[in-house]
Amino acid sequence: MDRSLAAELRAAVETAREQLRDWLEEGVEAFERSAAQQAAFADVAEPAPAPREPRPARKPREAEPTRTAPAPSVAAPRPFGPHPTLDEVRASLGDCRRCRLAEGRTQLVFGDGNPEADILFVGEGPGEQEDLQGLPFVGRAGELLTQMIERGLGIARRSVYICNIVKCRPPQNRTPLADEVSTCRPFLDGQIDAVRPKVIVALGKPATSLLLGRDVSITRVRGVWQDYRGFAVMPTFHPAFVLRQYTPENRRLVWEDLKSALGRARELGGRFE
Repeated sequence: MDRSLAAELRAAVETAREQLRDWLEEGVEAFERSAAQQAAFADVAEPAPAPREPRPARKPREAEPTRTAPAPSVAAPRPFGPHPTLDEVRASLGDCRRCRLAEGRTQLVFGDGNPEADILFVGEGPGEQEDLQGLPFVGRAGELLTQMIERGLGIARRSVYICNIVKCRPPQNRTPLADEVSTCRPFLDGQIDAVRPKVIVALGKPATSLLLGRDVSITRVRGVWQDYRGFAVMPTFHPAFVLRQYTPENRRLVWEDLKSALGRARELGGRFE
């Protein structure tokens, strides 16, 4: 064989080996990143449920099927008792500087609506308009949610309660990170315990994953009843997703999920304006 040809073949083989080595290393790194992300989400598994007593002024809730709770959360201890009011939860939050999200926010976005609502909506985090106005779901996604509640379900938005898993706007509206969610988790649980809704509607993957204590595919779990500490949970698409991926089918699915939530709440004694 010609020496120059042999040299070219050896060089080609060596180049192929280096490319294969690079591909293998990239694959290992991608696997490790995926494992790390799953481990981070496990850190926000739901906490052990606090004992709850029925509010004297309201009828007792019907018992929901129980399930094994995920591992305890690493979130900070609750700075209030097991049966707080919304005012107490908000006061304990204060001018929160517990995580990096405080650095870029205009103001906290706590929650909005009926403090004794029978349906509680949980979203992901404040957007630009929410950050400016200090209220959840007042931007384009909020307008769509309000239309679905008022025109679709025929009830007033003020009759439900709406909040997010984090109370400060993430930069560029990115998904909240696991440690940010964990830091804010006690205040979400406080809101749920204060309102004591008949039904929780989880809007989108982050809220659903947090409440279920595991990373989920929203397309697989939406429309299927779940449980969070004895509260009935209906997962559905986030209104922002419906706006981005607008199809009659996506809107129909959300509409069906909300009708199911309203029906369950009424079965459990819920009343609406």
